[in-house]
Amino acid sequence: MATESAFIQPAVPRFDGYYDHWAMLMENFLRSKEYWIVVENGVFAAAKGALDRSILETIVNKDTSKSIWDSMKQKYQGTTRVKRAHLQALRKEYEIAHMKEGESVNEYIARVLVITNKMKANGEELKDVAVVEKILRSMTPKFNYVVCSIEESNDTRGWL
Repeated sequence: MATESAFIQPAVPRFDGYYDHWAMLMENFLRSKEYWIVVENGVFAAAKGALDRSILETIVNKDTSKSIWDSMKQKYQGTTRVKRAHLQALRKEYEIAHMKEGESVNEYIARVLVITNKMKANGEELKDVAVVEKILRSMTPKFNYVVCSIEESNDTRGWL
């Protein structure tokens, strides 16, 4: 009986509106099961799977798994222009981000990392050192002595 619990099946990734993240998880899942060829080549009569009915109902061509995948990619991944506009909005959010009064250091770092990870997912190349420097220069004044100490030590690498 103990061996049954050792082989827990991974859950099929559910689509939550964030195509790029879902597509990466789903592709990895399907490749691990050696089913990716189904998406690449397509099969007829797609089975019930990791899509909510409300999302599946918005897809016109449901003849094959490949057509469903391609429809989702076109609808949710967005065009290059849309991605560029989204990236511009993220850059602005990143640039104006400052630590709020009463916000903990961990909360602020997490907030900046969410923005930077979205930027990276949209093609932005950000070095960790640049992100650390951004965090340091945008902390509240009560952390000035800590920021000065870190900058004086000249060791912003490995901070994230």
